[in-house]
Amino acid sequence: MAKAKFTDEDDALLAELGVEVEERKASSRSAREERIIAGFEDIERFFEQHGRVPTNGEDKDIFERLYAVRLDQIRASSECRAVLAGMDKHNLLTGQSGAHEPIADDLDDDALLAELGVLDAGENDITKLTHVKTRAEIRAAEEIAKRAPCLDFDKFKPLFLAVQEDLKTGIRQSRRFKEDAGIEKGEFFILGGQIVYVAEVGEIIKAPNGATDARLRVVYDNGTESDLLMRSLQRALYKDDAGRRITDPSAGPLFSDSVEDGDIESGTIYILRSKSDHPLIKEHRDVIHKIGVTGSDISKRIANAKLDPTFLMADVEVVATYELSNINRVRLEKLIHKFFEPARLNIEIKDRFGNPIVPREWFLVPRFVIDEAVEKIKDGSIVKFVYNKSTGKIESLLGKQ
Repeated sequence: MAKAKFTDEDDALLAELGVEVEERKASSRSAREERIIAGFEDIERFFEQHGRVPTNGEDKDIFERLYAVRLDQIRASSECRAVLAGMDKHNLLTGQSGAHEPIADDLDDDALLAELGVLDAGENDITKLTHVKTRAEIRAAEEIAKRAPCLDFDKFKPLFLAVQEDLKTGIRQSRRFKEDAGIEKGEFFILGGQIVYVAEVGEIIKAPNGATDARLRVVYDNGTESDLLMRSLQRALYKDDAGRRITDPSAGPLFSDSVEDGDIESGTIYILRSKSDHPLIKEHRDVIHKIGVTGSDISKRIANAKLDPTFLMADVEVVATYELSNINRVRLEKLIHKFFEPARLNIEIKDRFGNPIVPREWFLVPRFVIDEAVEKIKDGSIVKFVYNKSTGKIESLLGKQ
């Protein structure tokens, strides 16, 4: 007789606990019986979690209603009761059946499973189940569901806020999670409608069957966290129709010191200083800068600055420029302005017709800080930092330089 193997999740977990893995004997039950048992185990888990049997009503969620119908159908079937004999630890089979018609004992596999809510009516393949998950899927779901309050969530909250903003502006994007795709420390995902952050990855575990795994510390945007196996998170993301990987904002080098053959020169970051005689500008001239991105010649861009409220109705001097290659100018400008948002200059200027204008591209930021930010944009690490207006420094979102 062939021997059944533990699942990869079993092997990895047992290996982590230092338990020697032995081969198990194959089940003597038929596929039909295994599915009846699996369907009943769903109902038992509901009872253990809620302390009551599931009921069918319009105010109940879809799974409770399905379990209620399934329990009544199991109670009404002599075959199901026989299969489950000795397994009913909560005495669920002794309750009263509902208003459902009893199931005939001579139904074939497809018809019986359809009646139990396990198989869609008209489905010919008995191995394709509608509501009953495999044991491995159940274990992964249970592990995902085990959460605890994240006591140091204040450290992670800025990361989630930054990622949400990046998704809105298009700096980051979400991609469908692929089966067995990798998971690394510092990555973000969307699972069950929540943003998930992989805060820590433990030591790699190798199961006897050669599969590898690792324990993760996963933090959720609702202030909870869980300690789970990487393969459990992979399985949950893949099975979730809305499961997504949130991309890194950097898809490669944003700048090059020189434009090489084959590069597309997309524009220039420019840093300007105003020559305005406005009292506020005069007092802080050395730390007030306009930061922008343009695809045109910068000298032409500033030629009529003194007539343009965007340039504070005054001439400007070019402090620094950074040439770009293969870059989305609009997205980059949004990234820079978002980063320095805390230091945005709040000043009102009247245009040549007397209309009040509030320019949005001027910031109270020292030149050397702008240089540092550009370097972090170049290497793609800018998303891990924030500008602290109080200290005038770029600081790690996790509080560490």
